[in-house]
Amino acid sequence: MATITLEGFQKVEMRVGRIVAADDFPEARNPSYKLRIDFGPHGVRGSSAAVQPWYPRSELVGRPVIAVTNFPPRQIGPFMSEVLCLGAVQSDRRVILLRPDTEGELGARIA
Repeated sequence: MATITLEGFQKVEMRVGRIVAADDFPEARNPSYKLRIDFGPHGVRGSSAAVQPWYPRSELVGRPVIAVTNFPPRQIGPFMSEVLCLGAVQSDRRVILLRPDTEGELGARIA
């Protein structure tokens, strides 16, 4: 894997958000949800997340997440995904969404 500089890493804006809505996304290629994530002073943004096999909707709403917030928006079917939720991909391809271990401010930047 290629290495990056500290300056390159600092260009990636990752922030803490809270999922406020999770809707089925049947048009997606992989089983996914359309998420609405509140980033506090940085607003509410949408994200397509292919985590439906591992997370029921009821476990997602209210869950804190960490997301990359400065990628350009990406059209996924009829949905515009504005942020990328981060997850750890396991050897069995299962995705575990990343979240802070304690409550903090929405919109806090990950350093």
